[in-house]
Amino acid sequence: MKAKRRVLFQGIPRGVLVAVFLAWMLGDSEASAAPYTLFESGQVRPLALSPNGRLLFAVNTPDSRLEVFQIKHQGLTHLTSVPVGLEPVAVAARSNEEVWVVNHLSDSVSVVRLAADGCSGTVVRTLLVGDEPRDIVFAGPGKSRAFITAAHRGQNAPFDPQFTTPGIGRADVWVFEANNLGSSLGGTPLTIVSLFSDTPRALAVTPDGARVYAAAFHSGNRSSVVHEFLVPNGGQAAGGVPGPNTVNGVPGTEVSVLVRFDGQNWFDVLNRPWTDKVRFTLPDKDVFVLDALANPPRQLNGSSGFFTGVGTILFNMAVNPVNGKVYVSNTEARNDLRFEGAPTSNRPSLQGHLHESRITVLSPAGVAPRHLNKHINYGVCCAPLPNAENEKSLAQPLGMAVTSNGATLYVAAFGSSKIGVFPTAAIEANTFVPSTANQILLSGGGPTGMVLDEAAQRMYVLTRFDNSLSIVNTATQQEIAHLPM
Repeated sequence: MKAKRRVLFQGIPRGVLVAVFLAWMLGDSEASAAPYTLFESGQVRPLALSPNGRLLFAVNTPDSRLEVFQIKHQGLTHLTSVPVGLEPVAVAARSNEEVWVVNHLSDSVSVVRLAADGCSGTVVRTLLVGDEPRDIVFAGPGKSRAFITAAHRGQNAPFDPQFTTPGIGRADVWVFEANNLGSSLGGTPLTIVSLFSDTPRALAVTPDGARVYAAAFHSGNRSSVVHEFLVPNGGQAAGGVPGPNTVNGVPGTEVSVLVRFDGQNWFDVLNRPWTDKVRFTLPDKDVFVLDALANPPRQLNGSSGFFTGVGTILFNMAVNPVNGKVYVSNTEARNDLRFEGAPTSNRPSLQGHLHESRITVLSPAGVAPRHLNKHINYGVCCAPLPNAENEKSLAQPLGMAVTSNGATLYVAAFGSSKIGVFPTAAIEANTFVPSTANQILLSGGGPTGMVLDEAAQRMYVLTRFDNSLSIVNTATQQEIAHLPM
């Protein structure tokens, strides 16, 4: 072998060999350090189980792939990776061999066909939809229709978005007949349902597929601002900015006034009217109800077609399969209140009651928000971490799952790296007591969603911070494995 190596390089100057070696090393280094743009697209439905319960599907958002795992008693076995569009954020299984993936950045949906053993897969169709699609469910007759949320705009929109026209909804739900996608390159939707809200995010479907719920993402909370030009100078005159207006005797700068709409008029925190200064109103429509069996599907007429007062930022939804109530994970901003928090190191702070993490229960009886951290004493701030109050808290609830008997709700607390476990009856009646005993700690950070394998007493959770999967024993409420993707 040594003789052959000498013959191979015989006659080549040593300097040339060194140059070739360095070029190869630099080229390899460049390839390994190729630039990568991280978009941090929000995952909405990152996991799905095959109908037969044998396969787990996971969106690998940063790598633009669908990961397929075989479910075994001892854990998960990775079978294959299927390249899809850019930034996949939601997945739904139509059958054991057909999986649909929503690509947030590509404005598309990839229809993936898997081999019978799940060890290989191919994108067999790409559907082009509106801007920034986020979620997907199957509903309608035989659950043969795919519902996909998207913004009312985008390069694929077959309509004029009318950006400057008042009264036009900015939320769309694209509906495709899964058995008849059309002959056009990007597919032909059965219909596009436009809803009067900002960009939509989450979807949920009733067990019989008859109703689909669609939620606005940044749905708002009926608050606005009055520009400082319309507020009396310096905030000192009658009708000015609510106090305090000075710092160490020095008048503060001119600022706007925060106001909230009560259905007829705009008031500030002192209950003073500013209606003549706010020249518009917006309906607070947060969650919409669609008739998935109609041909074509449409929003229900009248007040039965929407819910108001659900929350400021709506993340995900889940339907109780027994009583039909809808749970909406959300945060509520208290942005109509001016405050200055307790001093830290002799300086003012922003420690206070700014935001609430909630689950809102929707039913024919109305809208019932539930503050997940009602144990917090906002009048006392703030003990050094860690402390008992903080350990009981759940921050930024995202994905949810309900057991088949409708008795238990699991909530992914993205900001706390935990899963909250609640009796649904306690959530609905607001009788739950926050406790670490009803929480599941995860080794990976930022859980975004989960699916239940009730027969095996397992729950699979995707943790966004480390792009991994956690396996949880639901009987012991403990994480038993953690797998990077």
